[in-house]
Amino acid sequence: MTPLVTLAVLVAAVTHAGWNAMAKSIKDQLLSFTLIAGGGALIGAIVACFAPLPAAGAWPYLIASAVLHVAYYVLLMRSFTLGDFGQMYPIARGTAPLVVTVLAAVFVHELPDGWQLLGVGVACAGLTGLALWGIRGGGSRPDWPALVAAGATGLSIALYTVVDGVGVRASGTPLGYIGWLMVLEGLAIPAYALWKRRSALLPQLRPYAARGLLGAALSVAAYALVLWAQTKAPLAPIAALRESSIIVGAAIGAVFFKERFGAPRVAAAGLMVVGIGLMLHAG
Repeated sequence: MTPLVTLAVLVAAVTHAGWNAMAKSIKDQLLSFTLIAGGGALIGAIVACFAPLPAAGAWPYLIASAVLHVAYYVLLMRSFTLGDFGQMYPIARGTAPLVVTVLAAVFVHELPDGWQLLGVGVACAGLTGLALWGIRGGGSRPDWPALVAAGATGLSIALYTVVDGVGVRASGTPLGYIGWLMVLEGLAIPAYALWKRRSALLPQLRPYAARGLLGAALSVAAYALVLWAQTKAPLAPIAALRESSIIVGAAIGAVFFKERFGAPRVAAAGLMVVGIGLMLHAG
């Protein structure tokens, strides 16, 4: 990974944590993700008008990724509804690079070295610590529905990361790929919200429009940077570095959402970051 690729992924990590925090800050999660997904589709349509059309071989990946992204949005909405941002976000993001490492080895033949395998083990230990530390107010009992939602969110992230890693390389145009992906993935949740809320939807959206559309712009920018990076470097290290957003997300949860973090969560998040750092080691 070159310094430019590393910088792009780090910027994407911070940007990603930012848009997730904006999504969490809107209490009605259907409204939140309607604005983010719909705004992303609008931005994607503009980009697609000026970017080359992705090659034919990329379209099966685009369609599969769009389906996975819709599942990701639904699961992320569920996890944000059930749990603290400072815990749901690290669990969802921390699960992804572990799964990506396995999927990249099986399907893309990018085999991890010894350092990366050690990193997987350390990150898993941190992930387990976060899962076992209580959800609400630092309680001692895990909230299993919230944990399952966050873990499933991480699995969906891993799946679309690998699909897009292959698809964007086949597309011949990272910009065209991200534009069409945003269009394809961004219509389902607004359509469902319109069916569910009908004429009440527009008045409900209006107070949150600026925040939601800014979140949409940050979401597109974050993923565009990651897709570009995936054309320049192996998938697993990019997925691992991207999850440095775990620390940003944990800090946002403590500072802006006034969530209790505590020493056990700090230690668990620290283990995850150390593990992810080891996964970045190129053998």
